[in-house]
Amino acid sequence: MASRKRFRDETVADQADLTNGATADDSSSESDVGPSLPSTTPARKKRRVLPHEHLYVAALPDGRRYSRSLMHKDQLFSTTFTPHTSFLITASVDGQVSFWKKAGRDEHVDFVKEFKAHTGEVTGTAASWDGRQYASCGRDGTVKVWDVETFDLVSIIEDPCGEYTEGTDVKRKKIPSCLTWVPRSGSGVPMLAVANETDGSIAIWDGRGEARAPLFTVSGVHRKPVACMAYNSHSDCVISADTSGMLEYWTPTPSADKPSGVSFVTKSETNLFEFKKVKSVPSTIAISPTGKHFATLSFPDRKIRLFDFASGKLHRTYDESLSTLQSMRQAGTALVSLDDLEFGRRLASERDIETPATQKRLNLIFDETGHFLLYGSLEGIKVLNTHTNRCVRVYGAEEAFRPLNLALYQGQPDRKDLVTVEMAASENPLLKEAEARDAMLVTTGLGKIRFYMFTNETSPSKKSRDVQNEKPRDLAQSATNAQNGGEGAGKKQLPTQAIMHTTMGDIALRLFPNAAPLAVENFTTHAKNGYYNANLFHRVIKKFMIQTGDPLGDGTGGESIWGHEFKNEITSLKHEKYTLSMANAGEHTNASQFFVTTEECRWLDGKHTVFGRVTGGWDVVHRIEGVKVKDERPLEEVRVVNIEVL
Repeated sequence: MASRKRFRDETVADQADLTNGATADDSSSESDVGPSLPSTTPARKKRRVLPHEHLYVAALPDGRRYSRSLMHKDQLFSTTFTPHTSFLITASVDGQVSFWKKAGRDEHVDFVKEFKAHTGEVTGTAASWDGRQYASCGRDGTVKVWDVETFDLVSIIEDPCGEYTEGTDVKRKKIPSCLTWVPRSGSGVPMLAVANETDGSIAIWDGRGEARAPLFTVSGVHRKPVACMAYNSHSDCVISADTSGMLEYWTPTPSADKPSGVSFVTKSETNLFEFKKVKSVPSTIAISPTGKHFATLSFPDRKIRLFDFASGKLHRTYDESLSTLQSMRQAGTALVSLDDLEFGRRLASERDIETPATQKRLNLIFDETGHFLLYGSLEGIKVLNTHTNRCVRVYGAEEAFRPLNLALYQGQPDRKDLVTVEMAASENPLLKEAEARDAMLVTTGLGKIRFYMFTNETSPSKKSRDVQNEKPRDLAQSATNAQNGGEGAGKKQLPTQAIMHTTMGDIALRLFPNAAPLAVENFTTHAKNGYYNANLFHRVIKKFMIQTGDPLGDGTGGESIWGHEFKNEITSLKHEKYTLSMANAGEHTNASQFFVTTEECRWLDGKHTVFGRVTGGWDVVHRIEGVKVKDERPLEEVRVVNIEVL
């Protein structure tokens, strides 16, 4: 009897615990002695919680809409907040680098100084870990180094990656593709790692610019050109990815050894082959402030992957592909609610990101704690809590631009080093006032010549937030058109990007409307009207150029959009390798034909109008260049399918 009573008491206790969505079996009775079947109700998973999350979120800007925007003369390539020195450095694709200083609390940024850093496009920028130095590289084949605190150019590296031999005796400079700062082991001297577009070698330079040659070259890590790299200061390790999708760890030493802070022996124990498996290439790498994690954004799969650094294991994957965004919208689970027209417009702009030149401008950033990952998307700038796997905030969801390159400033609270998280979580009003953050999030926009600042201002004025600190390009273009007899006058802002689809592949083009507005207007208008569709590459000369744009296909036809020849536009732009230039039969005889150089052709300077550069599809250019010809005419037909203006 005692045992029967004990069983009854235990059953009642069990029923009392099943109050949170679970139920007990109604058929149970005192006579049911023995083991019971497991409950059919699945146990509720306990949601992960980040302690003091509200404090970390409070260190981010409060305003969801940008409070101010400033201009460059051309589209921006990158924005960078320098650690500890509080400078904002912006670089645009035309080679301009501008220094801005973060003003006082609750202020924006003040202009300091600007440089014409590169004659060609910028291909990479990086700030040192202590915020004292900044470097940029460009298609002009140079690297420039600045002292941030004095905002002064201190070094120019003319030939950072060396030369390569093309053919039997032609030597060309390797074009730098990306760079990152690394320290010299055992000293405080910074080193600068510079990769190139030709091969997998990485040149390591003295960051002070005191050497005429690289300190050493790392050549055994990658077989293909490096697409992006980043330095983990906690483990003295560089993480780099090449154009074949290979991800590598190596120390910045001549032997490029595997770092000591990893837990795996071979790469087969990791997920570092992930990109090779899915045939995607990382376009950017971000390392958390703690050095424990790193994140990547890859194309064409458009996925963000979060890795554990020590193990090389994949921690999380976030899918930002267009198909996933469309599926979420159809299912009603999209993060931001957009009407059909706006969603269609944003979806169209997302396809523009597929160009290699635009992919280089995208980045990911961590906040100062390493708990939050920020990146631009169709829906705005997302802030992901990587611990709880939730999106805690979205910036710019209602703005009319697609965020690309981000920089985050989280302020310098008073006595920051003496305040613990537990102290900040207290209700002490004096402490809260002292710890008030002057946070600022800066971003560039797709196809925009502005950079946008999100601050703690929650209700910015739409009338005054866009500052006209540069002369608008349409006014400059109107002045140029007026000087050229009114041709092109009254036109809208001209495009700066295009993709030439050919029967051998796609060629991405960067256009220069500021330098050659007539040529760009003529080219893009013809392209939109289908004038170049099915045009032959009628003239191909190896180690010189490939030419098209004649609807007759023999080099004798073609006319401008105005129905007559138009004048040359000679500027400081040179006929470098991969230059897009107008073909003519003499001075001021431009019509519709154009060519792309496959080598440096300086004897053409001053004779032909340079109006663009190739920014992607260089292999396609060389495949066309390599076809068999007779009297400069290809024996195999190669055609322009169409030219897509972005």
